[in-house]
Amino acid sequence: MLTITPITAFQDNYIWALHDQRHAVLVDPGDAAPCIDFLEKHGLNLLAILITHHHGDHVGGMPDLAARYSPRIYGPAQENIPGLTHSVSDGDTISISELDLVFNVIGTPGHTLGHVSYYDGDRLFCGDTLFACGCGRLFEGTPDMMLSSLNNLSRLPDHTEIFCAHEYTLSNIRFAKTVDGRNPMLLERELNDKARRSTGVPTLPSTIAQEKATNPFLRCHEPALIQAAQILLKHPPRDAVEVFGALRRAKDVF
Repeated sequence: MLTITPITAFQDNYIWALHDQRHAVLVDPGDAAPCIDFLEKHGLNLLAILITHHHGDHVGGMPDLAARYSPRIYGPAQENIPGLTHSVSDGDTISISELDLVFNVIGTPGHTLGHVSYYDGDRLFCGDTLFACGCGRLFEGTPDMMLSSLNNLSRLPDHTEIFCAHEYTLSNIRFAKTVDGRNPMLLERELNDKARRSTGVPTLPSTIAQEKATNPFLRCHEPALIQAAQILLKHPPRDAVEVFGALRRAKDVF
């Protein structure tokens, strides 16, 4: 049976380990040491690494893991990431037969220009594109680019579990309340996620359904978020892209 375990790294990163009793796949291993500890403790053979984008806290552990385990390493073709064995782009398919996994690669530019996400029909590993109740900063892309990526992800089935790469949820909820504070599902989410964090439990995975109900960056068409953007912009937003841009800039300085 497949198990998914978060390996904590740095201040708030999650390196996701997909594993059974024998084999493992890692997603965005920014630090090799906790990954090696986990693999050795559980006697797992590292089959593959999935990389979403080039930032150091997502790729930093790759060289040591590659030298120790010789895994297949998948990552975005549009980014310069030394050590990839398989470059992938939007629409590609990855098969990891040992764990009976098939991933569809979804191009999700915005945080970086070549960012990709991995979707297996039930689970989405989306790096720094879609966060629980938030989204990634626009280090390289444009608001239009990121909103398009988020809209594409929001069309996945509601039951899809979201495994992003950081524990940012409570901070994201605090911001969301400033622009969508009358949303009862957001307030309920805050209570539930605060309870989880108080016992050291991750707030992840969330689901597409939960994000569509509470994540302001997936709700740019909703009247409350349009009104919030109008206040920020000091004029009515022209479209959803302008709503998104206003919200993202506000989150940047929150």
